[in-house]
Amino acid sequence: MGSTASEDMAARLQAALGYGGIGDLPFLAADATAGSETELQTAVIGPRERVDLPRTVMASRYVQGLRRRAAAGEYPARMLEAVEAVLEPGPGEVWENSWVRVPMARLSAVARAVLDADLAADKSAPNGPRRSDSADFFVQEAGETWLRIPVSYLLKLSLAQAMDGPLRGDAHVARRLFPLFSNDNTSPETVSFAPLPCHEGGLAVARETCMRQLLCEVLVEWANHALGLEASGQRVVVYASPLPPWRQKALNALVPDAFYRELFINPCLSGWERGEEKKAYMHLCHETLSRSQLNALGKLREAGLLNRNLVVLPNTSSTCLANNGIHVSLGSRRLSALLASGGLGPAEEKWAADLVVKIVEHFLPLFVGVYSAAPYRLGFADFHPETALGFLPHELDFTHLRMLWRRWKKKAKLKILGRPITPFGPPALDRALARIFGLRGDHVPDFRLVDYMTCLMSTHEASCLDGSLGSDERLKAELAAHGVFHAAMSTYLLYKPRIFARMGFSGFEGRFFSLFPSYGQDMARAVDLQLLLTAVAWWMVLSRRVDHGAIPDAPTWESERRQAFFAMALEVPTVFVRHDSPNRLLIELVGRVARVRPSRRYPGHARVRLPELRAALVDFLETEAACVVEAMGAQPVLADLRRRLEHPEARAASRLTDRVLARLGARSPLEVDAETFNRAAEACYREELRVEHLVEALDFLEVTCRRMGLGLCDGRSVDWVVKQAREALRQHGRIPQEVCRQLLPVLVAVTVWEPAAKECRHAA
Repeated sequence: MGSTASEDMAARLQAALGYGGIGDLPFLAADATAGSETELQTAVIGPRERVDLPRTVMASRYVQGLRRRAAAGEYPARMLEAVEAVLEPGPGEVWENSWVRVPMARLSAVARAVLDADLAADKSAPNGPRRSDSADFFVQEAGETWLRIPVSYLLKLSLAQAMDGPLRGDAHVARRLFPLFSNDNTSPETVSFAPLPCHEGGLAVARETCMRQLLCEVLVEWANHALGLEASGQRVVVYASPLPPWRQKALNALVPDAFYRELFINPCLSGWERGEEKKAYMHLCHETLSRSQLNALGKLREAGLLNRNLVVLPNTSSTCLANNGIHVSLGSRRLSALLASGGLGPAEEKWAADLVVKIVEHFLPLFVGVYSAAPYRLGFADFHPETALGFLPHELDFTHLRMLWRRWKKKAKLKILGRPITPFGPPALDRALARIFGLRGDHVPDFRLVDYMTCLMSTHEASCLDGSLGSDERLKAELAAHGVFHAAMSTYLLYKPRIFARMGFSGFEGRFFSLFPSYGQDMARAVDLQLLLTAVAWWMVLSRRVDHGAIPDAPTWESERRQAFFAMALEVPTVFVRHDSPNRLLIELVGRVARVRPSRRYPGHARVRLPELRAALVDFLETEAACVVEAMGAQPVLADLRRRLEHPEARAASRLTDRVLARLGARSPLEVDAETFNRAAEACYREELRVEHLVEALDFLEVTCRRMGLGLCDGRSVDWVVKQAREALRQHGRIPQEVCRQLLPVLVAVTVWEPAAKECRHAA
C-alpha cells in the first residue's frame, strides 16, 4: 500500500476516532475489555485395567493385528513390546489425556437430557437425527451401559449432574455456564463468561482465569464422586501444563496417525452447534500440521541444514496440537461501536489491525520466558534439525533459520574435538557418542513456542499483514498449495487481529503465553504489558509515526523481525540484523541497543545481543512512548518488567525450572537426562503447581465474595469453606466432596457476577 493510501487511511481513522491526543487512543484502560481462553491438561489416575486409554489401545484392531503378525513371524515382536512398555503404569498410575467411562446408571435426569441434546447432529434441531458417531460414546461392560467421553465433556456433564444436587436452586444460572466448556484439539478449553473491563488492568482477567481453573477442579472432583469415577478406579485431575505428555509422544511414535486421532483428537461434544463438523475440522488440523512437519524437510535441505542422506523422519502424526497455553483477547469498546454503527469500515479496521500487529511483534521478546514459560530438556539424540526445529522452517526465512540453528548448536556445545556434530540417527550410536564425549544437549525456556505452529510466514506472492482485505485468505491458499497449511483452517499468528465482522468485537488475541507460575503475579502483569503495547502501537499508527511501508511484508523482513522471539524461546543469545534493512522501526530499535557490532561471520549484518535488545525495547517504551505510559499509569508495569529482566531468578522460566530441579534434587537441568527432567516437570505441574494455582484461586475467591457480600446458604461466611478447601489442598492435594458441595454454588455465582454486578446475590 503506497504512502498516499496510508496517509488517507490514517486520516480516516483519526477522523472517526476524533483523535486529538493521547486521551483519544483506543485500548486505554477505560476503553479496553479482556478475556481469556485456557487450555488445560487432564489426567486419569488409576490401574491400567480400569482406565480407558490403556484399555482402548490394548483392545484395538491395531494392537490385535500386531499380536497376530508377531505370532506368525510376519512382524518383529519388538513393536508390540514397545507399545506394551509405553503402557506400563509407572509411578502414580497417571494416564494423561485419557478419556473416562461413566456408568449411565449414575447420570441424573438433567445430565441425561444434556447428553441427549449434545448427541444431536445439529443442536439447533434437537428433534433431528443424532450424530453418526453416537454409538462410539457407549460401551457395554458386564451387562451395563457405560458412557465413554473425554474430560472436556465431563466438565459440562458434571455441571449438569450438580444441577440435580448442590446447584438445584441455581440451575437456571448454572445452565448459562454451559457455553464456557469447550475443547481444543485435545484438551479441555474454557473461556471467560463475558468480556471484563480493564480498569484494574490485567488483574481482573487473571483473577477470573484462575477462579475458572478452580471451578474446573471442583467439577472434576464432583464427577469423581457423583458420577462414580473413583469407585470404578478412575480419578480425574485437571491442571495447567504446556507441553505434550511423555506417554502421548511415545504412543504417537508407535501407532498410525488415524489411530492417534481416534485416541486423542476431541469429538467436540460441547460448545459447537454441529459437533461432528467441528470434529472433522479438528482431524483436518491434525492431518495438515502433521503433513506440514514432513514437508519442512525440503526447506531444511534447501537451507543447508540436512547435509546427510540419513535423516530421522518426523512421524506422520504430530503431537503439536497437545501443546497448551492461555490466549488473552483484548477488545476496544470504541472501535467496536464505530464498526457497528458504520463510523469505521472493514477496510480501515484491517489496515490498522495489521499494522498494530506488525508493531507489537517487535516487542514480543519481552514476554518470552519472563511471564510464562514451558521449560524443556533436549538430549544430544534430540538434536536432529528435522525434529528439534519443529515448525521453524515454515516460520523463518532460510537465512535466519541457518543462523538460529548454528547459534543453538553452539549454545548446546555440540562439538567433538572442536568440530560441530549432530546425532547420526541410530539410537545406540547416538547414546554412545553422548556418553563418551559428554554431549548433554540443552535446556530451553519455552519449547511450546517452537513445537507448535505459532505463525504463518508470508510468501513472495501473498502476505497476511499487508493491510488489505482478504490478505490472510490469500496467504492460506498460497500455503495450502505448498502443503504447509489448509485454507479452511484459522489463521495462525502470534498476535492475531479479532475482526469485528467475525467476532462481534474489534481487538487482538495474544497467543504466545504458555504456563504462568502465578496468575496474580505473572498473568496480571503480562496482560498489563500486552495492553500497554497495544495502546502504544495504536499511538504510533494514529500519530503517523509508522505506516505499512516502514515494516515491509516480504518473507525475509518478516522473518527478520520475528527471529528474536524464537531465539528467546530457545535462549539463543544473539540475532543478526542487516545494516540496510528496510524495516525502519527495527533499525530504530536496534539503534538503541548497547554493544552492537558488525558480524564477522555474516557481512552486512549487525550482531545483536538479546538481553541488550530487551533492555532497548523497555527504554523505547519509557522514553519515546512516555506519554502513553503516563496516560495508562503503566510505570509500575515497566518497573516490574525491568526487575524481571535484570534478575533472571524472577522470571517465569527460572522459577518453573527451579521447581523441577527441587523435585529432582539437582542443581542444573543438564545434571539429569532429558526424559527424567521432562517427566519430573509434568509431575511438578500436576502436583505442586496445581495446588498452588488452586490455593491462589481460593484467595481470589475469598476477596471476591467479600466484595459481593456473598455467604453460604446456612449463613456461614465463605471464608469458612475456603479455609477448609485450602487446608485440604495443602495436606492432601485435593478438595473433599463435601467442601466441593459448598463451593459449587459460590463459584457459579461468582463466575456470572464478575462481568455483571447485577448477579451479585446470596448463594443458595
